Formats: sequence, structure tokens, C-alpha cells
Amino acid sequence: GFCTNLLLSQTPEHILAQTNKKTEILCGLEKEHTGVYWYRWSQERQIFEFLIFSNALGKTTYGANISQDKFSIHGTSSHNSYSLHISHLRASDNGIYYCSVSQSSQLFLGSGTQLSVVDVLPLPSKTTQAPVSKKPVRCTTKRKAASRKGPCSPLIWIPLAAAVLLLLLSLISIAHRLHRMRRRLWLRIHRQ
Repeated sequence: GFCTNLLLSQTPEHILAQTNKKTEILCGLEKEHTGVYWYRWSQERQIFEFLIFSNALGKTTYGANISQDKFSIHGTSSHNSYSLHISHLRASDNGIYYCSVSQSSQLFLGSGTQLSVVDVLPLPSKTTQAPVSKKPVRCTTKRKAASRKGPCSPLIWIPLAAAVLLLLLSLISIAHRLHRMRRRLWLRIHRQ
């Protein structure tokens, strides 16, 4: 399960960056931890993606299909502050980035940083936009998450929805093939 927590302070709240440039997101921990995880929520693709984990010794583990040239984590010697460095920015990097720590079978998330990558940065304006409101996230333990009734987390329902969609597409393809085979057979019978 996941929950937002005041033990993690994440800055900045919003980043507007230019294509091919690099950026940095800071994550401060109230107390020392064995390491920090980074995740990205992509609104466009509707996925919550594991990016990278770095332990206290500086060893990093990357998520599936995550470029090691793009993401890196730098930590302080006190292990209470980590920064995520993202280079070679592309539009596909857009999303909300969360730093996270694991404690007592729970995954605690930072407040999130909205990254928007654009080709050209806009000229500074005098007006400021209201921050994007984030929905509160329910906090449950990993054990309870499996048996919990009600709405599933995106990590569960998104793969299920994708599997159902693939199944439907394959059924349509099979039905189309059967229809063509039946029609060919019908034509052969009537030609004779």
C-alpha cells in the first residue's frame, strides 16, 4: 500500500523544464533510512511506474525499461537527503514524481513533484497559477492491500484492464478469422 507522509519533504512542487535539458528533484527524510525509491505517475499513459532505488551504500536498482543514462540518485553522507537527477528531458518524462521509503510493511510517498517538459519555455508572467490539487491517498499495509475490498490501487487495476483489452482484441481477431473461414467454406459448397 501507499500513503503520503510528513516524514518526507519533497521539493519543488512544480518543474517546467525544456526539452534536452536536465532537472533535479530533492527529497528530505526526517530520519535516516536504508534507501529511497522514486516513482512516476504518468497521466497520459495512466501508469504508476517504478524508476529507481538507491540504498544507503549508493547501490542503485532500476525499473524495467528505465534508462540508466537518464536517471540517477545522489544522497548525502547522513542518508537523510536524496536528489533525483533526470537528464535528456523529453515529453515522455512528463508526470508526477514521488520519492518514497519503506517502513513497517508500508511505502511512504513524498508530496509529489509535477514535471512538465516543453520545447520552448514561456516568458515570465506576473500572474501565478494555483497549484494542482492532489487527491489524498489512502494508506494501507501491504498485507491489508491484498485482502482489501473496494477500489483497487492503479498498480492492480491497470494491468487487469490491459489484460482484458488484449483478451478482447484477440477474441475479435479469432471471430474475424472464423467468419472468413465459414464464408470460404460456404462459397466452396455452393460452387460445387
